[in-house]
Amino acid sequence: MDVSIEKIKDLRASTGAGMLDCKNALQEADGDIDKAIEILRKKGAIKAAKKAGRVTTEGIVYSYIHHNEKVGVLLLLGCETDFVARTEEFHDLAKKITLQIASMNPKWISKEDVPEEVINKEKEIYFEEMKNSNKPQNVIDKIVENKLEKFYSENCLLEQEYVFGNGEKIKDLISAMIAKVGENITVDKFTRYAIGE
Repeated sequence: MDVSIEKIKDLRASTGAGMLDCKNALQEADGDIDKAIEILRKKGAIKAAKKAGRVTTEGIVYSYIHHNEKVGVLLLLGCETDFVARTEEFHDLAKKITLQIASMNPKWISKEDVPEEVINKEKEIYFEEMKNSNKPQNVIDKIVENKLEKFYSENCLLEQEYVFGNGEKIKDLISAMIAKVGENITVDKFTRYAIGE
């Protein structure tokens, strides 16, 4: 069953679960929001959202050097306890995230990290592109909003689709791990080094 993006966004707003989790839950529930919430609760996706505010004082610094030695990444991945930081699953998540950073070169961690002046400049460019389109203002606004979301998905690590995944975003991988280990996990910092850039 096809589920509207509006329904997915509504479910995400009310649960805090990842977009892909919301879409899958709605498809499983034949579009019924209450059933979808129940499905998400059973799968632990809501649990992940509730842990998001907890402080991460433990974690690891993970490094990745590409085989040609021309790209390298340092990642500070945070969690709540040293116990989780030492698990193989946590290190595997760190590896996936560093591979993503090496491959896709994000500029920021999340949407919230994008400076206001950058967002305003992007909007200005998009509105300028649409100036002579003869489309109604509400349509132009929607197009600009969609272009801004695309900008986030290209430039913000958490919004990027995982390069080796099936459409899930980096934030979905993190949410799944949060639900599994029962602790908040955060990408605190990253640095990407590349020869010639």
